[in-house]
Amino acid sequence: MEERKIRVAITHGDTNGVGYEVIFKAFEDPMMLELCTPIIYGSPKVATYHRKALGIETQFSIIGNAAEAKDGRVNMLTTFEEEIKVEIGMPAPEAETAAKKALDRALADQAEGCYDVLVTAPAKANDQLAQKPEALSVLLGDNLAMAFVTKDVAIKDVSEAITKQKIVDKAKTLHNCLKRDLRVSNPRIAVLALNPHAGTENQPGEEEQEMIAPAIEELEQQGIQAFGPYAADSFFGNGDYNRFDAVLAMYYDQGMAPFKALVGDSYTVFTAGLPMACTAPSHDADFNHAGKGTADAGSMLRAIYQAIDVCRNRLNYDLPLANPLPKLYHEKRDDSEKVRFAVPKDKKQ
Repeated sequence: MEERKIRVAITHGDTNGVGYEVIFKAFEDPMMLELCTPIIYGSPKVATYHRKALGIETQFSIIGNAAEAKDGRVNMLTTFEEEIKVEIGMPAPEAETAAKKALDRALADQAEGCYDVLVTAPAKANDQLAQKPEALSVLLGDNLAMAFVTKDVAIKDVSEAITKQKIVDKAKTLHNCLKRDLRVSNPRIAVLALNPHAGTENQPGEEEQEMIAPAIEELEQQGIQAFGPYAADSFFGNGDYNRFDAVLAMYYDQGMAPFKALVGDSYTVFTAGLPMACTAPSHDADFNHAGKGTADAGSMLRAIYQAIDVCRNRLNYDLPLANPLPKLYHEKRDDSEKVRFAVPKDKKQ
């Protein structure tokens, strides 16, 4: 790692979307090649089609495997040879199949240590990463990080999908992400309630009483600073989120709506819990802008920068832990933080 630039694998995403446009725009500036060595997992033929259609000047070199990647250039790794029809701006099954082939090849190469970080251009095929049991999607804005206990679950099924163990597992992954990937020394995690007002002052909601509060207690016993459960409306409305390093929402809309209102589109999707740093832009394949030359590469650039930062953070975090000194004293438990972030009774209503 010290002797070469960080190798960034980038999958091309849905071949009818804006993937190639934002990738090529991201590397229009030669200074990007001073920062990292990109390996685009895709198709030289499809890439050439997009480049000509958009009039983009970014050049690339075709390679057969990741070991052939060279610093100082955009490397294009061929993930499939067969011809596919490209209809820019039109969703199509074969475009998604092409995205899946690129991702599958990238994941196979990761197992062999062929690159350092992974950035995925938009495609539905990327959902397989977040569906891994150990994975957790974390939305990273400038001043707010958001994760979810459940995702892609119908509202009527959310209550049944939430368990104490699932809350504990997601919170632990989030805690480890904050410490190792983002280098937050003593992370504070806010856990949201499920029910409006977290129930009432005299009668907590069933889920809060039986699952969420016990999960928070177990996390505290494991040395993880988790607080709550907080009623979502007052938590965001009063600006309480500013007191925490991350928020764990019970379901997608509960966290995504306030997150988007506060952060807008300036965020990165980070998949925590995986062996490699894995990020993605905040937008989808964006078929409405595909082929028009109007797609903004800002989110792709943020995803690349974030992946590189996480890679460096992990190296710096892991290095001193490789040969730890023996512990010469016992730490005294300090409950001051627990008192400071306790849920006031008036905020449960």
